[in-house]
Amino acid sequence: MSAVTIEKPTLREGAFGHATGLVCRECGHRVELGPHYACIECFGPLEVAYDFPAVTRAQIEAGPSNIWRYKALLPVPSDIESSPNMEPGFTRLLEARNLAAELGLDKLWVKDDSTNPTNSFKDRVVACALSAAVELKAKVFACPSTGNLANAVAAAGARAGLKTVVFIPSNLETPKQVNSAVFTDSLVAVEGNYDDVNKLASEIAGEEEGWAFVNVNVRPFYAEGSKTLGYEIAEQLGWRLPDQVVIPVASGSQLTKVHKAFRELVDLGLVEDKPVKIYGAQAAGCSPVSTAYKGGVDAIRPVKPDTIAKSLAIGNPADGIYVLDICRETGGAVEDVTDAEVRAGIVSLARTEGIFTETAGGTTVAVLRKLVETGQLDTSLETVVINTGHGLKTLDAVAGSVRPAATIAPSYAAFAATGIA
Repeated sequence: MSAVTIEKPTLREGAFGHATGLVCRECGHRVELGPHYACIECFGPLEVAYDFPAVTRAQIEAGPSNIWRYKALLPVPSDIESSPNMEPGFTRLLEARNLAAELGLDKLWVKDDSTNPTNSFKDRVVACALSAAVELKAKVFACPSTGNLANAVAAAGARAGLKTVVFIPSNLETPKQVNSAVFTDSLVAVEGNYDDVNKLASEIAGEEEGWAFVNVNVRPFYAEGSKTLGYEIAEQLGWRLPDQVVIPVASGSQLTKVHKAFRELVDLGLVEDKPVKIYGAQAAGCSPVSTAYKGGVDAIRPVKPDTIAKSLAIGNPADGIYVLDICRETGGAVEDVTDAEVRAGIVSLARTEGIFTETAGGTTVAVLRKLVETGQLDTSLETVVINTGHGLKTLDAVAGSVRPAATIAPSYAAFAATGIA
């Protein structure tokens, strides 16, 4: 079940930094570092375990303005900056005063990951997966994707000089298809939804040797890249944790890793411990985690996605059960919104803060609004909402909702007649 498709080479010392092994989240079984993702004892998911060194704020702040400032806390070698990579991260954290006023929040921040190299947070996780693929001497860098990951993998593989193959649903938004095809000549469109694509990728990983599928056989390393969102939020807030965070949920990995990052910072003495409520955001057309949360159950029932938020359209989320646990334990919630509300969320963020988000961000902003309206979120507490990608990738979602206010003759009289002045 571990799907070891990369013949493990002799690893150089420190190939995975301070990582010490892979441990099962369910039964605690431990295996050596390598291209494994499922426990051989219980089939539970594996994640990276560490023996962290003493790390100071000053050491981190002296690092590069990208995710490698946190390399001591990631499964990457100490010389990671010397290898060709996209250098993602350390994106802006913007105080959203206008949106806060519109929603009735006292303090709101937007963590804007649309400014990453391929315009989504996926550049973070791909950077860690690429490091693992290089250390494991992979011949092919690959992924199944709902779009943003395909863009990030194709670009990162090109920069690293690795053969790159990406698999996407055939009905993916055209901009995302183009943004992948421009970086690789091996873009494969699959008839079906993401879950069909992911199943195919798992089959290929089991048959083809030397393939590093970022979110399959090197998934434990890949997922650790999401921790850097949590690290950056805390550092950019002046080395403190926020009170509340609203995070989009596709596979659920991002939410679980942001939570993990906060706990690691506390354990390392880099921030003071405090309660942080964590909320998950889904689109109603693909909301298996939200449905489970609202139903008070502990199992995720897979669904067939039907939503414009294609980057969140994972009907059988791998980390969904852990999202439930975290949101319940922290006093947060998991909520969902309609496609119409997603579109409204996109427009709202753009017209209040000048940030053009894709449908995942529209989902998150719309869920934030719904959480406020339903009283599930405390408006007096400092809140962070995560924008994971740029709106230019999902233009079709709002193309019918926004248009010129008027088409006029080139004269002042014509303009005056519009009533805009």
